[in-house]
Amino acid sequence: MTTAFDANKVQSAASPSRTSGANRASSGWRIGLWSAQIALALLFGASGAMKVFLSPEAQAAMGMNDALDIPVLLLRFIGVCELAGALGMILPALTRIMPRLTPLAALGFATIQALAIGFHFTRGEIAMMAPINLTLLGLSLFVLWGRTQKAPIAPRV
Repeated sequence: MTTAFDANKVQSAASPSRTSGANRASSGWRIGLWSAQIALALLFGASGAMKVFLSPEAQAAMGMNDALDIPVLLLRFIGVCELAGALGMILPALTRIMPRLTPLAALGFATIQALAIGFHFTRGEIAMMAPINLTLLGLSLFVLWGRTQKAPIAPRV
């Protein structure tokens, strides 16, 4: 004969296995999101540093031919935005100081990529640049969704 006390013991014994399974799933999401954040920070950080610190001629010599086709101030502005986004992708989430800035950095990267796709389309470079732009766009949207819906980071109290 099962009593209410025995039923509670059975129910509480089942709870830890469900909790540990949920922790493993959220741990996998956190690892995936952090991996995407680090990759985006490194890629956009390097690109931004080149746009800010190298001359357009040096960038063209490295294969970034569009550096000569756009105004220098626009090139520098894009570079500053990429550097700021790279910092915003890591620091707020890592320090848990205003972690809501990390999804905003991801939204900024997604915007940069959407504009880059249009830019490369008008130049007839879509076949060459689309895989890179779409990959970076997908990673940015993954971080945006993940840090707002799936695994948001709680701010420091």
